[in-house]
Amino acid sequence: MSVRAAQPVRSAIPLEQRFDAVRERSLALAAPLSAEDCCVQSMPDASPIKWHLAHTSWFFDVFVLELHERNFQPFRPEFRVLFNSYYNGVGDKHPRPRRGLLTRPSLDEVRAYREHVDTHLRSLLCAHGAGPRLGALVELGLHHEQQHQELMLTDVKHLLFMNPLHPAYHRARAGLDAVSGPLEWIGFDGGLVSIGHDGNGFGFDNELPRHQVYLQPYRLASRPVINKEYAQFVDQGGYAAPELWLSEGWDWVRSNALQHPLYWQRGDDAWAEFTLSGLRPLAPEQPVTHLSYFEADAYARWADARLPTEAEWEHASQHCLIEGQFADQGRLHPAAASGPGLRQMLGDVWEWTQSSYAPYPGFRHAEGAIGEYNGKFMVNQYVLRGGSCATPRDHIRASYRNFFPANARWQYSGLRLARDA
Repeated sequence: MSVRAAQPVRSAIPLEQRFDAVRERSLALAAPLSAEDCCVQSMPDASPIKWHLAHTSWFFDVFVLELHERNFQPFRPEFRVLFNSYYNGVGDKHPRPRRGLLTRPSLDEVRAYREHVDTHLRSLLCAHGAGPRLGALVELGLHHEQQHQELMLTDVKHLLFMNPLHPAYHRARAGLDAVSGPLEWIGFDGGLVSIGHDGNGFGFDNELPRHQVYLQPYRLASRPVINKEYAQFVDQGGYAAPELWLSEGWDWVRSNALQHPLYWQRGDDAWAEFTLSGLRPLAPEQPVTHLSYFEADAYARWADARLPTEAEWEHASQHCLIEGQFADQGRLHPAAASGPGLRQMLGDVWEWTQSSYAPYPGFRHAEGAIGEYNGKFMVNQYVLRGGSCATPRDHIRASYRNFFPANARWQYSGLRLARDA
């Protein structure tokens, strides 16, 4: 993320108060877990909860305190390497696949590290105020931490799924979902449209600069694809039909012997799904989630449709932005939604687009290590839009560009269909 590109947040909440709220939220997400839960790494793409708690503090330590605090003294010098993620400009880093081997420092010491960083950062803000540069750095650190809060939930879900006991992270909330209703097609004229961050509030540098693109007329589905629709694809042999899959996707399906989405399990007469509240019957009306790009693309082809481009998605969202579930609501699982028009454009599930993650025209890397935040990942990845049930509401916006490799599916990723008009 480029500090140069970060926009000042227009919010009634003071920065110091927002800092406390975001930092406390990370600890609250870890609270239901044991120390053992917080140390384990279920796969190289995921990180232990303890590492997330430490790395989000490392970010403030290295990019704020080290640069702005007089007589800066590190909590422990070794942490600069242990909890560096991918900032080569900062120095060495512990190998990502081995984060689960860090039984030391203990969870208690990581919590002490967080308190140390918080105390010093509050003192820094009190002494100097949130000037433009310092304020931008702190705000960047908060949005960085909110990204890791979503990763904490998706990583711990994968971890608990790997346990044959299928333990629950939290208790499911009672209540019945709405009936999604039939999928409708909403038409858009296209033409010359503007996309990208509009300068109102915070924005990551990969959302800039705002620019114009030309769109052909298109249609967008009124809601995301739901479980009962995707189950038809599975039951009718979608995972055994090579003509539906991209070549690399078909090789991926075959080499991993895949037959259904991650977290689905076939029972005696029905599907079940692992959730953060444990193993539950698959809810037919809820948006399908934890799909890879390969799976989303194959389903779209089976449905005689395609994935939208990210420009189409953002253009459509500007016309009608009806929200779904966010992490703040505590459900931590997608919900069915009914009603007219475009639904769940924000929240519930990230929606794959067909757009490769690439720089916008005029994008420039920031100088220094902090410029490694987004730009160096603009290769071999696809853009997702809209946020999910694990995303904090005040972290997302229509111009937000998430990105993952085509085979990633442990995130809350689903799809919305598109067609040419």
